[in-house]
Amino acid sequence: MATEGNLQAPTRHALDWKNPAFYDEEKCFDELERIFDICHGCRRCVSLCGSFPTLFDLVDNSESLEVDGVAKQDYWKVVDQCYMCDLCYMTKCPYTPPHEWNLDFPHTMLRAKAIKFKKGEVKLSERLLASTDLHGSFAGIPIVVQVANAVNKTQVARGVMENVLGVDKNAWLPELATKKFRSGTPAAKASRVVDGDKTPGKVAIFSTCYINYNEPGIGLDLLKILDHNEIPYTLVEKEKCCGMPKLELGDLDSVQSSKEANIPVLAKYAKDGFAILAAVPSCALMFKQEIPLMFPGDADAQLVKEHMWDPFEYLMARKRDGLLKTEFPQKLGNVSYQIPCHGRVQNIGRKTEEMLKMVPDTTVNTIERCSGHAGTFGVKKAYHQQAMKIGKPVFKAMATMKDGAKPDYISSDCPLGGHHIAQGFEVNGLGAPELQHPLSLVAKAYGLK
Repeated sequence: MATEGNLQAPTRHALDWKNPAFYDEEKCFDELERIFDICHGCRRCVSLCGSFPTLFDLVDNSESLEVDGVAKQDYWKVVDQCYMCDLCYMTKCPYTPPHEWNLDFPHTMLRAKAIKFKKGEVKLSERLLASTDLHGSFAGIPIVVQVANAVNKTQVARGVMENVLGVDKNAWLPELATKKFRSGTPAAKASRVVDGDKTPGKVAIFSTCYINYNEPGIGLDLLKILDHNEIPYTLVEKEKCCGMPKLELGDLDSVQSSKEANIPVLAKYAKDGFAILAAVPSCALMFKQEIPLMFPGDADAQLVKEHMWDPFEYLMARKRDGLLKTEFPQKLGNVSYQIPCHGRVQNIGRKTEEMLKMVPDTTVNTIERCSGHAGTFGVKKAYHQQAMKIGKPVFKAMATMKDGAKPDYISSDCPLGGHHIAQGFEVNGLGAPELQHPLSLVAKAYGLK
C-alpha cells in the first residue's frame, strides 16, 4: 500500500543516460505523464518555478481536468520552464526515492531536455550562451576586454544580442575581467599542513569559469582568508567548465567532455589529500552530485565527490576542528543574505550564515528562497521578466531586516544570483545596499581589505 510521503531523506538514483531507451521519446513521455499525474494530485511545488504552474494550468484548462486531457506536445512547455534548481526534489516532494513512486522530477526534465538536444531542437544561440569557456577566452586580453565591456553596455549592442543570442537587453550581464583569476593569483603564504579531524589541512582551488573570467576578486578574497588561517593552497593545474550550463541544455555529451578533462586532474589532488574548493555553488554541485550520478562506476568521479567542498562548508568544519581564527576586527552591520538553490541542494546546512553570524556587531537576515536567476535562464529574453517575478519575494524580503532597518549589504553565495538580486532592488525601488559576495564580506571582517 502506498504511503503519503517519506520518513527518510531523499536518495538519488544514477542517471541511465547511456541506455538507448533514455532517448526514446515515447517512453519518456510515458514517464512524464506518470509524474505529471502525481504532481497534479499533490501541487505542493506550485510556488517553486514556472514548471508547476504551467503544468497545473494545462490540466485545469483541459476538457478532462486531468493529465490525460493535456496534449503530449504541451509537455514541452513544462520541460522548458525547468532550470534544474533541484529544490522540488530536495525540499518539497514527498514521493522521491525511497518512496515506491520513485518520483524524480528534475532528472525526468533532464531526460526530456537531452532528447530535445539530440533532435537538434536547441537553438545555436542557447548553445553559445552556455559555452562559458568560449566567452572567457577574451578575458585578460588588454584593450579587447575594455572594448568588449564598453560595447556590451550600449543599447545598440544589447539590441543585437537580444535579436541574435536571445539575451534580454535589460538583463544584467557580467563584465570580462581585465586579468584572469588564474593569471594573477599569489602563492600561498603558509606551507605547513595541519590536518584536522574533519578537514584536510591543504586546499586545491577549482577556480570556476565565472571567477576566473569575470569576478576574480571573489577568488582572491578566498585566498586571503586561507592565508589568514595559515592554510596552504594551490590552484588546480588546469580546468575546464564544470559542465552545469551544458547540463541545463541537455547536452550530456558535452558534460562528459568536461568530465573527462576535469576528473583525472581533480582526482590527483583528492588522492594527495587536498580539500578541493569551488566558490560557485553550481560548480561544486556538479562534482558532488550530477557527475557522480552520470558516471556511477567511475571511481575517480566518486573520489572527487568526497573531496569537493563549498568554501564555507570547509571553513566551518575547520572551526569545529579548532583551526579557524575567530577574531574579526571589522563589523559588517546589517547583512541580507540569500542561500542559493544549488547551495541548499548540497545538504551542508547554513554554513555561510554561521560564519557571518560569528562577526561581532553584525546582524544577518537570511532568505532561503530562489532568486529566480537560475544560470542562463534569467538572462534570456523569453524568461528574464519571469525570472524577475520569481525573485520578487526574495528582493522584498531582503530589503528590510527583521527589526525594520535597512541592510548595509546584500549577498549570495551565487555571484550571478547576487547581481540578479541587486537588479531586483533597483527595478523595484528597494534601495541600493552594497552587493558583496560572502567571501568578500568575511575577508573584510577579518580586516584583510
